[in-house]
Amino acid sequence: MKKLKIEPIKTSLLESAQTRLDSLTKPVGSLGRLEEFARRLVGIAGMEIPAPFSKKAIFTFAGDHGVTEEGISLYPKEVTEQMVYNFLRGGAGINVLAKHAGADVVVIDIGVDCDFIGQPDLLLRKVVRGTRNMRKGAAMTREEAEQCVDTGIALAMEYADKGYGMFGTGDMGIGNTTPSSAIAAAISGKSVSEVTGRGTGISDETLEHKIRVIEDSIALNKPDPKNPIDVLSKVGGAEIGGIAGLILGAASRRIPVVIDGFISTAGALIACTIDPATADYMFAAHNSIEIGHRIILDAMGLKPVLDLDLRLGEGTGAALAMFIIEGALKIYREMATFDEAGVSKELP
Repeated sequence: MKKLKIEPIKTSLLESAQTRLDSLTKPVGSLGRLEEFARRLVGIAGMEIPAPFSKKAIFTFAGDHGVTEEGISLYPKEVTEQMVYNFLRGGAGINVLAKHAGADVVVIDIGVDCDFIGQPDLLLRKVVRGTRNMRKGAAMTREEAEQCVDTGIALAMEYADKGYGMFGTGDMGIGNTTPSSAIAAAISGKSVSEVTGRGTGISDETLEHKIRVIEDSIALNKPDPKNPIDVLSKVGGAEIGGIAGLILGAASRRIPVVIDGFISTAGALIACTIDPATADYMFAAHNSIEIGHRIILDAMGLKPVLDLDLRLGEGTGAALAMFIIEGALKIYREMATFDEAGVSKELP
């Protein structure tokens, strides 16, 4: 796997950003978390006045999962392929919300169990044709897991070179809340029942079965919680690895990454376990209704921008949060100071 240099953000830049924020024509702290976002963007950029985001992209990684044969989802795995075509036609939720946020949607086949032919707008980066059933053995080989991460890193570098200044993460893969829950349990040390939710909306009976499948998978494969690639290979997914790599690559290029929902956050947890400094470059878009999501966010010290009961994935939450985070930068860059506006400051 490619080694990267990721620098923690400098406290001095956060302090200088706060000084500027306090000089703007508003009561101190009155813009709440927008000021937090602005400070973090200054630290990520490594300069006191970051450039505006001329181009933004949401990367939707698609992959299939062998564990779907265990009956842990309401939908058949063929829906992954069908939804990729929907993304490419512009008919999905992510297409609508990304357009609203002024972001491009980049769709990547990193592990779908089919061959896409004649789709020029689809990035073909296939590592596996779906993972193997993790209840029967490792989902991927270590080499495949590393290749998934490297694929994400390469995409980050490619789009950084194209001038994109903000990334969002997204996913598509029927059954992928199951490996996400397995990753959450394996790394956090929480019980499987504490981090496993209903995914596409399964019944109580199917949820109990899903929990047993994950418990069996962890017991069989024994992923090492201190070795994120081992966890990814044994109980993860191709799209989760791609997301982890994208985050690592973005952090190495000082590009903020807006993390979508539970699956994206499982990828973020892999990235953060590989290099804890990546957390400085992440914004948690939202808190989904998947019960394991908040646990992973807390483990990384990330507070969600939004809480809208979302559970769609695709990058939809990231698109919504991008709009707000970009607004914070515009406030920081464009709002007048007291001196510039000739407005009196508060009494001493």
